Amino acid sequence: MTTPSFAVHIPDAELDPEPLDPAQIVSGTPEVTGKVLAESADGRQLRGVWQITPGVVTDVEADEMFVVLSGRATIEVEGGPTLEVGPGDCAVLREGDRTTWTVHETLRKAYAITLP
Repeated sequence: MTTPSFAVHIPDAELDPEPLDPAQIVSGTPEVTGKVLAESADGRQLRGVWQITPGVVTDVEADEMFVVLSGRATIEVEGGPTLEVGPGDCAVLREGDRTTWTVHETLRKAYAITLP
């Protein structure tokens, strides 16, 4: 089954808690919330909204493109660039990228992820 066409006002979208693995938290007390808005029949394509409060966390990324709606963060890609993202910025992360996110202001993004 595929998701029918729809529209969502992202700044007001209600998100659900997505607890971080404590091993990912470098500093602070960041909290993550999100909502998958659409998923492909095979579960590999996800479209949604994600938010994180200030702090520093590590992650291993999926193949993702996202647009920041609000907030600011510095994303350090191990062995790669350091990305400064804020409202209106589009970023692409590659599957397997090891990242450190320093979230300066609560960041909300709309994303499209492809899982392996």
